[in-house]
This record gives sequence, C-alpha cells and structure tokens, in this order.
Amino acid sequence: MKSKRRPIWFIAAAAVMLLLGWALYISADVEQRELDDETRAAMAGKFVRLTDGYTHFELAGPNAARTVVLAAGFSVPYYIWDPTFNALTAAGFRVLRYDYFGRGYSDRPSIPFTDDMYVRQLDELLKALRIDSPIDLAGISFGGSLITSFADRYPDRVRSLIYFDPSIRKPYDLALVDHVPVMWNYLTTVLEQRYWAEGQLGDFLHPEKFPDWAKRYEDQMQYKGFRRARYSELVSNMRVDQTEQLKRVGQHPRPVLVFWGKQDSTVPFEESEWLMNMLPNGRLVAVDESGHLPQWEQPENVHPELVEFLNQ
Repeated sequence: MKSKRRPIWFIAAAAVMLLLGWALYISADVEQRELDDETRAAMAGKFVRLTDGYTHFELAGPNAARTVVLAAGFSVPYYIWDPTFNALTAAGFRVLRYDYFGRGYSDRPSIPFTDDMYVRQLDELLKALRIDSPIDLAGISFGGSLITSFADRYPDRVRSLIYFDPSIRKPYDLALVDHVPVMWNYLTTVLEQRYWAEGQLGDFLHPEKFPDWAKRYEDQMQYKGFRRARYSELVSNMRVDQTEQLKRVGQHPRPVLVFWGKQDSTVPFEESEWLMNMLPNGRLVAVDESGHLPQWEQPENVHPELVEFLNQ
C-alpha cells in the first residue's frame, strides 16, 4: 500500500510547488496596467499611430527652425533628455524626442525588436510629423546604435550626428536561460526585475544628486509588455555587428560631435578611442566629473558646446 501511495504524494507535492511558484510570480509581477486610450489620455506628451503601434513623443520649438531629434537610451524613456530638450528649445531649435516601442508610454508590440524596427519607427515618426528637411540627430547610449543605423540607411536625411556615451552593437552570447523564453520570463519577474529601476542609478557618478531617478523609471514598468520587449531586444540582436555600418557613416562628410563622461562605468570612456577612429570627421568632448549621462551631471559644460556645434 505504501508504495502505491508514493506517486499520489509526489503528484500532490508537485502540484503544491507549482501553485506556490505561480503565486510567487503573480505577486512579483509589476505589469498590471494596459496602455490604452484611457491611460494615454492622462499622460503628458502626444501620441501618433504608426505601423507597429502608438509612439509617445514631444515636439517643441519654432516650426521654421532646424529640427534636432533626440534618441533615448536602452530602456530609460524620453525624459532622459529633459535638460537637453529644454536647453535646445531655449536656444531656438525645434526639438523632437520620443519613446521607443516597448519603453516609456509607447506601445509594446509583440514583434522582434530588431535594428530595422527601430529605424522604421523613427522613419515613420518623422514622416507622420512632416519633418522633411535633414535633421540633426543625437543619440545617447543605445541611441548611438540607432542613429548610426538611421544615418547609414538614410544618409541624406541626417545633417549632423551627436553621440552621447554611445553603445554600438557588437555580437554577444546568450546565457542558457535566455534560450528558454518561459524560464527567462519567470526568473526575471521573480528575481531580477525588482532591481531594474535602482540599477539605473549606476549611470551616474553622483547618484545621490538624483533621488527620484529610480521612481521615474518604475512608472513605465507597470504597463504590460515592458518585460517582453526587453527580452525581444535581447534575443533579436545577439548577432548584430555595426562595425561596417559605423565605417560607412564615418566616411560621410557630415559633422559629428561626441560627448563622453570620463567616469562612465556603463560604457567606459576608453571605448571612445575605437569610436573616434571610425568617425574621422568627429570631435570628442571628454566630460570630466560625469558618468554615463553627462547632460544631467555637467549640463553647464555640455549644452553650450552642443548649441555652438549646431549653430556652426
């Protein structure tokens, strides 16, 4: 009798463990809200419907002025550009910033988050806003990858390039768990996602000066699809190497300006040597006493230099 009962107890124990695991997942999952018409109506900024969904953006400045487009980092929404957006509009430029799909308040489509998708989003956004003249295109961190791809695809539509501590795509390997979407999603939800917001403070040399930074990041995490978008980004680009793209972009005669925090621990300043070799027309501005976000930590040094470059 005892031997016959063992499978029953085993099944019961397994069922209890599954229920406990599921309960842990539900309690840890912060994605409880939908991005829909009701939530969008309560948000600052504007929205435009593109092929892959709604894009959240802000456009300010005189219609007749030159347009500067600000491309955000890997996962921080367009508020990453707050001081730069304000400085450029005050200087008389027309400035556009937006959230990538999967971030901020843009939609989280269930599609591969490939390099082509990011380029398509910016291309369609510019067309929807009827921005036809060549743009000055700036990108920070991951945004450096995007502006490189966009300038390579549409060289005549980019008047100048501005890089802030850029991260250029190179091939990487996935961890074993990354090959199993269900497992990645479960473990990320239960063990990792809770640290994403606080982890953003590592981009600063002096994080104590930005006490609300993590809280601002958390807001986007409550909308369903944020985690899925980050996973798609991870698995869709593991074999992408932008070296040849960057070479072609560097051969174009357009002016290039590069800002880099000398104390950047996210994308180390030492990588600037490789980038500048690829961009012979570029000029490097090394920003002392700054981590990964020099526009926040040293705005008084960064923005006058940026405005002067754009005015030349």
